[in-house]
Amino acid sequence: MDQLPVILAITGASGAPYGVRLLEVLALHHVPTWLMISSHGWRLLTEECGIKDDRELRTATGGEWRSVRVFDDKDRGAEPASGSARTAGMVICPCSMGTVAAIAHGTSRSLVERAADVTLKERRKLILVPRETPLSLVHLRNLTLVTEAGAIVLPAAPGFYHKPQKVSELVDFVVQRVVDHLEVHVNLVRRWEGK
Repeated sequence: MDQLPVILAITGASGAPYGVRLLEVLALHHVPTWLMISSHGWRLLTEECGIKDDRELRTATGGEWRSVRVFDDKDRGAEPASGSARTAGMVICPCSMGTVAAIAHGTSRSLVERAADVTLKERRKLILVPRETPLSLVHLRNLTLVTEAGAIVLPAAPGFYHKPQKVSELVDFVVQRVVDHLEVHVNLVRRWEGK
């Protein structure tokens, strides 16, 4: 049986390196991935990673994209917009608070938002990786709504017990938590073993 694709969306929250690294890990491990990037996601990819287009993103993620399929966020009629298109779930990494609000209230103004709406209605795994601080009461209420609807809120909040020495190790900590929830068996960081 073929492996179902994971939908990966990158939106306009600061934290683009998390999305780039997650895409790299999925691509290098040949996990079928449906990729969509919002216009604000592209802006952050450019500002935070110096990545301006698909070609540069492919290079930054190791160049191996046989398992990656790219969708235009403006195409709300694309395959990820339908519940009849089977997937293994969806990750929005990073996930802006505007995207969280749209998902919480079901507005579906873009393919990213529609795919998330479909993921919830089909009772598939939806992982949201917000990177915002501090959180307003509006943010907290929207995060509560998406959690009540079935999403997993996995903040981009790295741990330090593995004694990271580089920023990339902090990024990997969060990406490890995401792939664990996707049930992709990859070890990027040393796991907690207790004392």
